[in-house]
Amino acid sequence: MRALAACAILAGLAGVFGLVVASHAEPAALRPLAAAYVRASVEELTTPNVITGILMAYRSFDTLGEVAVLYMVAASLGLLLQPIGDHGGGPTEPRLHPGEIVESGKQVLFPMILTFGAYVIANGHLSAGGGFQGGAILASGVMLLMIANPDAAINVAALGLLESAVGVLFVAIGILGMIHAGGFLDPRILPAGTLGDFVSAGAIPLTSALLGIKVGAELSVILQKFRS
Repeated sequence: MRALAACAILAGLAGVFGLVVASHAEPAALRPLAAAYVRASVEELTTPNVITGILMAYRSFDTLGEVAVLYMVAASLGLLLQPIGDHGGGPTEPRLHPGEIVESGKQVLFPMILTFGAYVIANGHLSAGGGFQGGAILASGVMLLMIANPDAAINVAALGLLESAVGVLFVAIGILGMIHAGGFLDPRILPAGTLGDFVSAGAIPLTSALLGIKVGAELSVILQKFRS
């Protein structure tokens, strides 16, 4: 009976998705709001990556809220997952060594992961990428270190201090935008530069770098809390 019910539900979902796909029509042109953002990102922000322009300029206050939510997740996990004490009464079992393949892979891949993460952050205003994506890549490198070295502890206090300092700088840049430009986190506090150049898009590369460091630190803290 359960199998028949599951099949009926799956068939119903397949029918709904089939109707959605059949009725979908690819738009021939951008909608007015999307077209306005595309034009403004190029003309006002000199960034060809419209998504980065929206995240780091036009809706930057929402981006700050998203990072604050991520910080609250890291802080909450720190409270929920902190060690309460050893209730077993016996010696703890040693963690298994990951093996030579994982250790060798860490030595080869870790520098490449950090380099790629930095590249994604630094070029977020020119191509696909940005602070969120690059920060997640940096955190994946930290996760590789945790897997390759199970007994190595990540300095959570230092990471917390780093992400707090970066958060203060992020808000300070936002306040400068209110004073010297058109609003909170307005990137035009710095010269716009030439479209397509590495040094362009005003303060967007700077805020994107700060965001990448903050996200990478917070995700690393979350991984460490789950491991501890």
